[in-house]
Amino acid sequence: MVLIGDKPILWHVMSIYASQGFTDFVIAGGYKFEVIEEWVSRYDFSGWSVQALDTGLNTQTGGRIRQCLEYIGNEAVFVTYGDGVGNVPVSKVLAHHKAKGKLSTVTAVHPPARFGVVEIENGLVTHFGEKDHTKVGWINGGFFVLEPDVVNYIHDDSEPFEKYSLPRLVSENQLASYGHEGFWQPMDTLREKNLLTELFEGGNPPWFQF
Repeated sequence: MVLIGDKPILWHVMSIYASQGFTDFVIAGGYKFEVIEEWVSRYDFSGWSVQALDTGLNTQTGGRIRQCLEYIGNEAVFVTYGDGVGNVPVSKVLAHHKAKGKLSTVTAVHPPARFGVVEIENGLVTHFGEKDHTKVGWINGGFFVLEPDVVNYIHDDSEPFEKYSLPRLVSENQLASYGHEGFWQPMDTLREKNLLTELFEGGNPPWFQF
């Protein structure tokens, strides 16, 4: 519920999907669930279908996803975190997921440069500055497509999805990836929150530029 401009970051994340035609949402709540629940009950979502699901205060990400999958039923779903935005073309991610025929697909992104890079040769600095983020490699961007059977890879509510379920899917060759070369930015620090606010208030934020 941290504000980016005058809207919670949850709204920004959901708008990435809604602006591409996907408007049915289930929010997996835990800590401060009552705040999210009140927001959902009062905000005018203009045609969106939004439900807040209390998945338990101590439930880990795997358990939250399992409960949502069971709640939604027998269909593939998009899953993402509530603290990162990007101009991810979710229809293309879904098409890629279907083409691969796996139980799950993760959107891979290049990490944004957070620190100045120092390159050293023979004790002398040969380069100082930002590193091209496209040369850093790929990380989990947090935009998933999951089939209902992914619940079988989540053993209990205490499991973080990334630590246990994803490796199980990998071990059975059931995790595909979609490489996203566009904008992506997490919000893990106050500096990143301020950066996103600045981009939003500047007009036409990059996470809505598809």
